[in-house]
Amino acid sequence: MGLGSTAKKIQTLSDRAEAMYKQVQKLQQRITGLEEKTDETHDTVTRLDHQLTEQRQLLLALAEEQGIDGEEILAEAAIDEVDVDADDSASSEAETTAGETTAE
Repeated sequence: MGLGSTAKKIQTLSDRAEAMYKQVQKLQQRITGLEEKTDETHDTVTRLDHQLTEQRQLLLALAEEQGIDGEEILAEAAIDEVDVDADDSASSEAETTAGETTAE
């Protein structure tokens, strides 16, 4: 094997290493961007959660002022939501089972 062949292999290896280095840099930039967006999203969710809590307290106070039991309404809504989720889950299960039966 001559020096020319060795030099060519080293150049090829160097080119590949440089290309990989550029890919790693791009990946680092993307990760940094995702971290920043994640932080922004976390801040937004925290702020919205705080606002939602304030609005809930305000609505409960207004309901109490009007003689309405806001906690009872919220409890009923939670029960209804659980029922809807259970119905959706059962419906999805039935569709999956029906699809498996049809496929057989």
